[in-house]
Amino acid sequence: MARASSRGSKTSSRSKHNHVYFLFHFPVSFARAAARRYKAGMALRLIEIVLPRERGLEVRNMLQREPDDNLWQETLDSGQILLRFVVDARETGPIIDRFHNRFGDDERFQLLVVPVAAALPRREAKAEDDEAGEIDKSTPKPRGRGLSREELHHEVSDMTQFSGVFIAAVLLSSVVATVGMMRDNVAAIIGAMVIAPLLGPNVALAFATTIGDTRLLRRALATNLAGIAAALALAAACGVALTVDPTSPELASRTSVALGDVALALASGTAGALALTTGVPAALVGVMVAVALLPPTIALGLMIGSGYWPEAVGAGLLLATNVICVNLAGVGTFLVQGIRPRTWWEAERARRGARLALMVWCAVLLALVGLILLINRQQ
Repeated sequence: MARASSRGSKTSSRSKHNHVYFLFHFPVSFARAAARRYKAGMALRLIEIVLPRERGLEVRNMLQREPDDNLWQETLDSGQILLRFVVDARETGPIIDRFHNRFGDDERFQLLVVPVAAALPRREAKAEDDEAGEIDKSTPKPRGRGLSREELHHEVSDMTQFSGVFIAAVLLSSVVATVGMMRDNVAAIIGAMVIAPLLGPNVALAFATTIGDTRLLRRALATNLAGIAAALALAAACGVALTVDPTSPELASRTSVALGDVALALASGTAGALALTTGVPAALVGVMVAVALLPPTIALGLMIGSGYWPEAVGAGLLLATNVICVNLAGVGTFLVQGIRPRTWWEAERARRGARLALMVWCAVLLALVGLILLINRQQ
């Protein structure tokens, strides 16, 4: 095993090596330890920690449950130590919390989580398997595919990036949806929902509400509003320039609200949150979320542009109901899956924020449902 001194003089240069290089330099016993931890359907994570050498004993004490062949230590030229070990992905969150709470105030502390694509030999999962290397058996493991809060946050943050590509995707999907709805072309409408990038901002909004991240919440809200505004503006322009038939089946079905629409939006929000935490392909679930958001937005814009105000009110009511239901269901799903902030004071603040958000969403939803029932009764 080559030492760090033969590969550079700085820690930063050490981190530039990719992990394929690391794997070829792991001891055979380390690879075997990773393989022993692998079970069918289990996701693994390789955790790398960089700390000052003088704090090595503290790390060893924290990892005393780890078998020797699953813990590999290397000394870097900078005087720091690099430790690597493989864990069940469901243990990643508690491990990150423990190390951040212990060493987070040390600016030399670094922690990296890397997904393990495969490990051999495979083992079938057993109903009860007492893993010797488990870090903390008293810590409840998260549901789903076991992504830690930090991994989820990273994925969600990428989904909220406001860019020209995002706006272009929204506008392109709006054009396709507009043509499809005006021609009653269901295939075109489905295609538009595949293109529409509406899953990310809405899931991010629910996730930010759950963990009390106000910065992420503002960014998700701004991206979401920008996307809806862009689609609405394009549809309104088409409504002014083109002849719109409000009796067209695809348009007429988006200018009224029924309780079935509420159920659809709640299912969409739940599916969006589950897509993030369980690994369901986001493109597939994104279609379901777009079903609840894109067609009503296009219908609203077309009705406003063409001057059909009663129909526009119905489409606007449907859009508002769907936005509320998608986010309400998303927050509820994240809470049920055990997504929590890292520290207790952050958790308390997030709990208050999530409780307030749920109360507001529920109150507005109940008001909208009452209005829907009143309108349907009058009709």
